[in-house]
Amino acid sequence: MEENQDNIYSLDSQARLKAIIDTAIDGIITIDNRGRVETMNPAAAHIFGFEPEEVIGQNIKMLMPEPDKSLHDVYIQNYHDTGIGQIIGIGREVLGKKKDGTIFPFLLSISEVRLKDKQIFTGIVHDITELKKTEAALRESENKFNSIIKTAVDGIITISTRGIMEMINPSAQKLFGYHESELMGRNISMLMPEPDSSLHDAYMQRYHETGEAHIIGIGREVSGLRKDGTVFPFFLSISEVQLADRKVYTGFVHDITSQKVSEERLRRYAAELERSNRELQDFAYVSSHDLQEPLRKIQAFGDRLKTKEYDKLSDQGKDYIDRMLNAAARMQNLINDLLDFSRVTSKSKAFVKVNLDKILTEVLSDLEVTIEQTSAQIVRSPLPVIEGEPTQMRQLFQNLISNAIKFHKEGVAPVVSISSRGVQRHAHLTSTPGDEMVEICIEDNGIGFDEKYLDRIFNIFQRLEGQKYEGSGIGLAVCRKIAVRHGGDITAKSKPGEGTRFIITLAKKHLQD
Repeated sequence: MEENQDNIYSLDSQARLKAIIDTAIDGIITIDNRGRVETMNPAAAHIFGFEPEEVIGQNIKMLMPEPDKSLHDVYIQNYHDTGIGQIIGIGREVLGKKKDGTIFPFLLSISEVRLKDKQIFTGIVHDITELKKTEAALRESENKFNSIIKTAVDGIITISTRGIMEMINPSAQKLFGYHESELMGRNISMLMPEPDSSLHDAYMQRYHETGEAHIIGIGREVSGLRKDGTVFPFFLSISEVQLADRKVYTGFVHDITSQKVSEERLRRYAAELERSNRELQDFAYVSSHDLQEPLRKIQAFGDRLKTKEYDKLSDQGKDYIDRMLNAAARMQNLINDLLDFSRVTSKSKAFVKVNLDKILTEVLSDLEVTIEQTSAQIVRSPLPVIEGEPTQMRQLFQNLISNAIKFHKEGVAPVVSISSRGVQRHAHLTSTPGDEMVEICIEDNGIGFDEKYLDRIFNIFQRLEGQKYEGSGIGLAVCRKIAVRHGGDITAKSKPGEGTRFIITLAKKHLQD
């Protein structure tokens, strides 16, 4: 009865053991002392891609790639001869070969079991394919991250909560003039001029106690101290990183030395420009007073000679008088044009609501005689209301439309088209935030010009070579100055003999003068 009881317990234990082996996640394989497979659980069969019956009774080396496959029988024999095991009782990472020929990594631990009548070996197979992929991905990610840090243009420095430098990329080393070995493990305060160097530890302690950040997560302009003692400006942004067991701070250092030099140059240029503008205003004052009076006398006495003494003069004398009066008239026009140019800003008035349609009507009325004499045709569409200076808007239209009529082709009646449309603000660098822009187009069918002269025609006193038309070369310079003052600009599209299209952009609302 007791023997039957023992048999029942034995059968029950065997069933439990089989259930555990069959449901195990890891593969379990047993082999005899000659390497032949005796058992293979479902997990092992799944890992290697075989059915158990395809493997049981076969040499275990069928599941190995070369050179292990060819050497496996020798390994077993050496163990039997010496008792020294390379894997048995130790475990290590090895490679396996699946039914489809795929080689994969797994952790193998082998135990030796001595039964009453024989010796067997049990191998536990833990597939680490996904683990290896994850490790490879992590290594790739780490390599990419390290490459980004090492090749970054800006300096990158990582410090501990005590301010000790733990990582300094090559750009930061170069920027401060140190080798990495001179900085690692040292306090970051060594890279700061006074008083920041002495106060830095107190800054960090206060942040740890209060949580109030002055730079962390904000960023600002600070000064750095190079190894050679020079102080330079840079923009510092700091991020706080919480690792698994501690906190670190990463600082990004962007050198702004060149930017500061450029800002200083720009400041000096602005000061020089302001001085030049004052000199131009002074010259305009001299022109309007000191030059105007002697010029009027030249014209007055020239007119007297021509009216009272003209008949007494020789033909050459008459020619001299005519040429003198013509030159005086040209000089008078030049001075008037120059004064107009200087007054765009020096004598400017506050901006008001300006109906450009009304301004255009008034300008066309002033040009009525010229339009009739040239048989010009004016094609216009409605223009908007903007904030500007009415007198300057009148001057802008007067210059551009009179030019369009003036520079017509011989034998061809001028056709001038005036139109407008709204445009996007970001397309105009001279506009200020919040400006809504309007684009005005004045197009003619005149003689046109080569666009290689485009920049030249808007400069003061510049006229195209070989041009037979009279003028001082100031009109278009005045137009550009007016457009810029009204938050926009002016350009042109043209080809010789195919007319010209002037494109003026203006801010509809302009808050600053």
